[in-house]
Order: sequence, then C-alpha cells, then structure tokens
Amino acid sequence: MTIIRAALAAILALGFIAAPLAAEAQQAGRMYRIGYLVEGRSPDQTSLWALEETLRDLGYVEGRNLVVERRFAAFKYDRLPDLAAELVRLKPDLIVTVGNPSIAALKQATTTVPIVMTWAIDPVGAGLVTSLARPGGNITGSSLSTGPEFIAKQLEILNEVVPKLSRVAILRQTGRAGAETAALESAARKLGLTILFADVRTPNDIEGAFATMTRSRAGALLILGGSMTWVSRQQIADLAVQHRLPSIHFFREYAEAGLLLAYGPNSADNYRRVAPYIDKILKGARPADLPVQEPTQFELVVNARTAKALGLKIPPSVLVRADQVIE
Repeated sequence: MTIIRAALAAILALGFIAAPLAAEAQQAGRMYRIGYLVEGRSPDQTSLWALEETLRDLGYVEGRNLVVERRFAAFKYDRLPDLAAELVRLKPDLIVTVGNPSIAALKQATTTVPIVMTWAIDPVGAGLVTSLARPGGNITGSSLSTGPEFIAKQLEILNEVVPKLSRVAILRQTGRAGAETAALESAARKLGLTILFADVRTPNDIEGAFATMTRSRAGALLILGGSMTWVSRQQIADLAVQHRLPSIHFFREYAEAGLLLAYGPNSADNYRRVAPYIDKILKGARPADLPVQEPTQFELVVNARTAKALGLKIPPSVLVRADQVIE
C-alpha cells in the first residue's frame, strides 16, 4: 500500500511539473501576428532594427514564431485610413505604429485591437490617449517628449547659441499637436522672440519652406518633425547650411547629417522601450493598464563643423553640457 501511495505521489508530482512545461511548449509553439503601420516609406525607418533586435532578445523571431504585416503610406496621408482598416481586418494580435497621423488613423479604425505607438508627440494633447499614467482604451506605447515645454527648451538653446536672435522659423510637419505650438509661442514671448511657422506635408514642400524662411528674415530654425522630416534630414541639414540658418531638432541623427544642434531623446531607445510592452500584450496584458512611457535618455549634440561653416562660436556654457561635439 505504501509503495502504491508513493508511486501515486510521484505521478501527481510529475503531473504538476509537466503542466507548466506543456503550457510553455504550447506558448512557444504559437505563431503571433502583428501589424505595422507608418506614414513613411520602407526601408526609410532606419531605427526599426532597435525594435526588432529587442524583440529577438525577448524570443520573437519573424518566420519562427512571428508574422509581421507591414504597411507604409509613403507620406500619402489620405491612404492611412485604408491601410489601418486593412491591417485591422487581418485580425492581428496587436499593431505597432509610428507617428501621430498613423496612430490617429488606427484609433479611428479599431477600439479593440491593441495598438503600441512609437514616436508619439504629446499624445494626450493630440487626443490619442486619456492620460500618460492611465491611457485607457486600446492604445499605449512611448512618447517622444515629456510635454510641450520640452520643445520650449530647444528654443532656449537656440537663443543661447545665436547672438542677437530675434526671429525663429518653425519647420512643422503636418499632424503635429497644437499644445506644442502654444508652448512655443509662450516661450518665444518670454525670450522676446518672434516665431514664424512653415508647414510641410511631403518632402517636396521642404525646399519651398526654406525659401519662405529666408524671405521672412528668420535668424534660426527649430524643426517640429516626424517620419517625413526624418527621412529628409540630410536635405534639411544641407538647406539649413545653404540658407545660413542655425538649426535644432530632437535627434542626434540630424546633427550627424549636418544640422547645428540636436537636443532630445535617443531615437533607437524610443523603439527599444516598446518591445517589452509588445511582449506583455502578447502575453495577455491590456494596453489600458500600461502607462505611456516617456523618454529616459536625453542628449545634446553640437556639430562644430556646421558652427564653423555658419561663422558661429558655440558658447562654453553650451559646450560643457554637450554629450557629443562633432568635429
């Protein structure tokens, strides 16, 4: 009898061990389907490698346990609603999206499919989520800025670098949130600056925008960009030097392309930070319970070559704060 009880106990113990192992095996054998929607073109999204690399580290490998449905609008914004609806019809486990126009299109297309956003600009002010701490609904992810006031900080840096600055052009990509505009206008008043907006919708609009800035006698440029200005950053940097406009943007890649200054979050880090959210949602978490992440890494990059080409001397107060000076 004792031997029978011992055998039964062993069988039960093995059963308890085998149950989670079987569940894990079933989970490992599942094929996940995610959608991907951006306003730009493939393969222009050069930071995607950071997301894909982090997903691989978490065990998601395309072709093995992951199917990715990619849709690119090529900056034809009127295509976004149709592309969003097309992805939703595929019934993916979740959809990853880049930039406010794409996020807004998906928000209109579904209230049930989880949406993980990246490169979101002021998502609360833009009406994409209810709050950062409790986004509500089916959308969460990461935001590029810690609030509209962060843009005002870029204006302050420009004012510090450019002597006797009075007029600043704002190259603004269509779809930017209005809260940033209000923050810029407020900061400009405090600094005694006049700001001039130049709106661009496609890369074809950029050269004409610079001509407008020059006619308006702008003394510097702040770029409120997105996916479209990102893929056009070399053109923007070249035109800024050509028109002798000291310029600033979020990302270091703009300074590496020749822009005078960059101050903001790390672009690759913005992608990496959403990978754990994708993992959590695929395992059953609700987007409404996952706070929108704000940037954790900021960097100030100064392009000394561009400063020399523009005849500018960067103040020591700025150089001492720089994370990198491109010589």
